[in-house]
Amino acid sequence: MGVWRLVRLQFGRCPAHFGELGIGMEASSERMRSDSLFSAWLSAYARLQSKETVSALIDQFKSESPPFQLSSTFIYHSYNNECVYYLPRPLKPPLGFSHDDQVKFNKPFKALKYLPLSIWQRWYQGKGFTESDRQELSGNSQHKALANAGLFNYDDAYKIHQVPRSSIDRTTRATNLYHTGFVQYHWQPNPAAPDRIESLSGLYFLVHFPSPDPELEQLFFKVLNFLGSEGIGGERSSGAGQFHVDLNATRELPTQWQQVIDYAAGQSYSLLSLFWQKSLSTEMLHNASYSLQERGGWITSPASDGRQQRRKSVQMFTEGSVFQRLPVGHLADVTPTEFTDHSIYRSGISLSLPLNVQENHEQENGND
Repeated sequence: MGVWRLVRLQFGRCPAHFGELGIGMEASSERMRSDSLFSAWLSAYARLQSKETVSALIDQFKSESPPFQLSSTFIYHSYNNECVYYLPRPLKPPLGFSHDDQVKFNKPFKALKYLPLSIWQRWYQGKGFTESDRQELSGNSQHKALANAGLFNYDDAYKIHQVPRSSIDRTTRATNLYHTGFVQYHWQPNPAAPDRIESLSGLYFLVHFPSPDPELEQLFFKVLNFLGSEGIGGERSSGAGQFHVDLNATRELPTQWQQVIDYAAGQSYSLLSLFWQKSLSTEMLHNASYSLQERGGWITSPASDGRQQRRKSVQMFTEGSVFQRLPVGHLADVTPTEFTDHSIYRSGISLSLPLNVQENHEQENGND
């Protein structure tokens, strides 16, 4: 099983910008995916280590036994002295979800993109979909169904604001007005210390070290703390994306999380990260339910004199995709053809959880 750590990122008053291919600068996702998190961590590591040390670490990730695996980041939300962790809903329904349920609850069920950990565990590692769940999803409207399922708090954990910006054309000196989206996580003044603030929501992720290695674990969090001062996502030159690691959450997994990870009766696996593999067998896709997303973006390197170059794009399986075999994943080489200074990689190394699902249902395969 190795060592699992739950990492909570506290942004406080600091906003963040997580742009994705196709949504434009005016929009921002509320979270960061595993490949971007890996790239951010590796870039921070490269600033602290020599080129040879970085190359040696990348070689380890290119092997069949990577030093660690990262999930994507997801929302956590604290309220009423309780911390709720949200997980992506698997793309197959839980045990007990019948054909009649699919006909009756198809729309509100598919609208549940994220589930609180307690519901995720009950649906996919416990009793499954029960009569009480049917009653909760049988509201008069989709909004009522979501509220009854206890999921309305997800959107309460953050707000996305549009901030006006202007750019100046270097040739014509003409100005162009545009807007950039920033996500702000819920916070409040600390009652015990009014000059300080308390993060009530933010992002969390899981990291799995296949073999116990205190030295590597210490290095991982050292780099992560440095990354927090640098920031993650876009608009970092404006101070966006800076965070603090909640050290209290990293020492020992909460009991419920440990139960979810240790679940031994699962027949399938649901992704908590993006997943890409060099060669995918037909057996891997047998009876799978998945969604794909194109991952691209830009790189900046001293070798390009500061000019941005676009990485090669790659299609990856997204979080919530369900497979009957354990997905492993590899690094994808996305180096542009004209870029020769060093290789550029995007992480498709996956992390998943075991679960049980209802097999006889309509597939949800598609593109995000």
